[in-house]
Amino acid sequence: MRFTQRRIEEFKCPPGKRDKLAFDDEQRGLGLRVTATGAKSYLIQYTLGGRKRRIPLGSCSAISLADARKAAAKLMGELASGRDPVAERKAAAAPAELTFDALISEWASRHLAHRRPHYASEATRALRFAFAKQLKTPAASVTTKVVRAILNAIADDGRRAIARLTGAYGRAAYGWAIHADLIDVNPFIGIRLVEAVASRERVLSDAELRAIWQATEDWSPYNSIVRLLVLTGARRAEVAGMKLSELDPERTTWTIPAGRTKNHRVHILPISPQARAVLISQPHFEQDDRVFFGFRGFAHAKLGLDARSDVTGWRLHDLRRTVATGLQRLGVRLEVTESVLNHVSGSRAGIVGVYQRHDWAEEKRAALNAWGEHIAAIVEGRTAAEKVTRLRRSA
Repeated sequence: MRFTQRRIEEFKCPPGKRDKLAFDDEQRGLGLRVTATGAKSYLIQYTLGGRKRRIPLGSCSAISLADARKAAAKLMGELASGRDPVAERKAAAAPAELTFDALISEWASRHLAHRRPHYASEATRALRFAFAKQLKTPAASVTTKVVRAILNAIADDGRRAIARLTGAYGRAAYGWAIHADLIDVNPFIGIRLVEAVASRERVLSDAELRAIWQATEDWSPYNSIVRLLVLTGARRAEVAGMKLSELDPERTTWTIPAGRTKNHRVHILPISPQARAVLISQPHFEQDDRVFFGFRGFAHAKLGLDARSDVTGWRLHDLRRTVATGLQRLGVRLEVTESVLNHVSGSRAGIVGVYQRHDWAEEKRAALNAWGEHIAAIVEGRTAAEKVTRLRRSA
């Protein structure tokens, strides 16, 4: 049939069929493929040496009919001059030169063009984000050890679902590349994520806190966020999304609105001198309310922090548990610790939570100031327990 935009839109896959092909009467070799899911893509088909070959061009939503015809005309001209586009493409993607990024591109153009656009977009984005440091390396040199480390780091950061999806995308991409004779080994095969039970019980030692603090000396939004997590016990999304308008002018109190807390309750958190020093060191940008303007995400930065600090097997949420345990060591009352963490459980749940309206403001400030001094002591190499005034447990 002669392709027109209307005919392309009306082109359907028959019920019970996997796909359907049609070819353009106007431009020789230009084909249109529709799958059972409704995904439509252009391709070029030609015969050389008695063998029928196809080259995918891409989704009909991404390439115009005019551009598809131009691409087909160009390729058919190359054939007329004696060139073999498929052979040239395979030679250009030889295993020794095929980078991880090129493998993803080949997978996307030659295979994912026939999948749902959302899947193709998300799969390539996830792989390029998670393996940003491996994109320029040969795809064949990416090892199972490297893949496992990266996926486990994502999982340790509290994103196990994303780690599993990224692993599935990588396994599919390499599986296709093996089928296409581009590489020989799939490093994503057999990857099992670490169990989360141990990480849920992880409490960092003073030595580990010191190493993490020293590894965040150079300024960056991520390093500042990590230091505030150490000093406040707040959730990572709360700290990363902190706004200037949530801080009082002196940077001594932080009010997190209900819309940004897990339990949907306003949380007022005192700022210790150590946390205030982190806040006032942040650059300010006019016309932007975000404290950590330009922050782009946790996964890759966490890998770098693990390497610099030599502290592994932990995730950022463990800092929250570490603060809670540290406050207990300092003699802070359970009710105060739960108020610092904005927990509505344990001593603040049930009937006690209904009738106990004390906000623990002074106690929270004393507790976080003591914790800030404790962190300062261990960073400076002092004996923290001898330098911190212990807080009495009694009311």
